[in-house]
Amino acid sequence: MFAAERRQLILEMVRANGAVSLRELARVVQTSEVTVRRDVRALEAEGLLDRRHGGAVLPGGFTRESGFPQKSHLATAEKTAIADVAAGLVQEGEAIVVGAGTTTQELARRLARVPGLTVVTNSLLVAQALAHANRVEVVMTGGTLRGSNYALVGSGAEQSLQGLRVSRAFLSGSGLTAERGLSTSNMLSASVDRALVQAAAEVVVLADHTKLGTDTMFQTVPTDVITRLVTDEPPGHDDRAAMELQALADQGVHITVAGSGPGTAGAEAAPRGRQPRRGDVPLPGQRGSRHPGQQLRSAPLTGDPQDRQARVADLRRR
Repeated sequence: MFAAERRQLILEMVRANGAVSLRELARVVQTSEVTVRRDVRALEAEGLLDRRHGGAVLPGGFTRESGFPQKSHLATAEKTAIADVAAGLVQEGEAIVVGAGTTTQELARRLARVPGLTVVTNSLLVAQALAHANRVEVVMTGGTLRGSNYALVGSGAEQSLQGLRVSRAFLSGSGLTAERGLSTSNMLSASVDRALVQAAAEVVVLADHTKLGTDTMFQTVPTDVITRLVTDEPPGHDDRAAMELQALADQGVHITVAGSGPGTAGAEAAPRGRQPRRGDVPLPGQRGSRHPGQQLRSAPLTGDPQDRQARVADLRRR
């Protein structure tokens, strides 16, 4: 494929999806990430797109939301690894809320094996994934169906969450920065996500590395409310994503990096100087206990990709 053809295809993918990772672009155009990065720089110089941490987005500073068909094919391996680790945080007999999104849908598929679980959700996809789980009770919010992501939104959804109290909320979004926290491109979705957060003692954000450093229009969860981030390991060349992770850790967010291999629980980085917060109190709704197969260990993240990768590899060997 000639450079002009590659760049036209890259531009079409970004326009269709709003945001695409370099890894996905390289896979589609069948070339290396180094070549794709050079193409993205050229397109950015022409004002046709903007570069972001490990990917490309529509120009203008804020990404627009992609539809479910586009999202479901982006960063699929990363979402699977993140869901595997997040499922290990859920205990038998717990009551949780799970927001809408393709990553939370992957989580729901794994939650079907947790006995005595109660899941409150506004996502039809999450409810569908748990529909045949005999030992899981699913409670759906009311609201108006938003077809682009199969989620219930609006005042009906928000009112149905009033007075609810659960142990954890699992949320995803369109972007995550240390400055603004989790954000999304739709006002109605953001409002429901804020209501989900208010119902939980602990907030767990599920976001792959392509969302790190991406900022979208509506803030859903401020950084100081996020208890834990479960993400995948950014590519070695993505120094800015590593710096974003460190900035999040410095603000009190526990960072759990999902492993790529089967059965890998992940490596955890504890925040520096973390102060007590609501996620540290005993959680309601826990009638039993189920521990992940591997305990997560604490480790500082560094801006140097080689040091960071070596540290994560060392944690996994333990």
